[in-house]
Amino acid sequence: MSLELLVIGSKNFNNTIEEIKDNLEYSILFFDFNAPLYDTSSLIAGVLVDSNICDSKTNLDFINNFKNKPILFLQNLNINHQNNFDNKMLLPVSLVDLKNKIKSLITSSKFKLDSSIKIKNYILNKNERKLLQLNLSISLTEREIQLIELLFRENKPLSKNFILQKIWKYSKDADTHTVETHIYRLRKKISNKFRDDNFILNSNNGYLI
Repeated sequence: MSLELLVIGSKNFNNTIEEIKDNLEYSILFFDFNAPLYDTSSLIAGVLVDSNICDSKTNLDFINNFKNKPILFLQNLNINHQNNFDNKMLLPVSLVDLKNKIKSLITSSKFKLDSSIKIKNYILNKNERKLLQLNLSISLTEREIQLIELLFRENKPLSKNFILQKIWKYSKDADTHTVETHIYRLRKKISNKFRDDNFILNSNNGYLI
């Protein structure tokens, strides 16, 4: 299934997008306000919003349902509209500029999503190599990031041998003591900074988060 751009606009705006949709890199879905609420968890890559339909608080409140997606607000020069959208373009706009803006927003949003993971009541920022909680943070090594992400993604107890295979690829200079040592150091860092001794847990079947 291909990713979709959700278009929320007036009839004229939708007709314009219809004419250029074959030149965009995403499938186009035109939203119908008379239809049931669209499932925001589906394959929506981004949202294009027409300023002409934002004269209603109801419409604006509805658009906020998609705030977890990159939203591009296309504003008509003849309309002086006050809104809180971060990403805006003034109409008319060239097809090339529109395509580049859409691509940039979606790429940036995907990078941010991929580099920041919520784990329990922490944020793992892979880009900055930090584990954060409120105003506290610790710096992490690449191995520590890999360990945390592996334990989180698998969502079940993992044996030392499994961790060794996935992260160290059975390197000649690594054994199960390597796993134990890294987890011990990581636990100590987390305990010292966050006073949390239960971030990485032990079970009979291995380590888990």
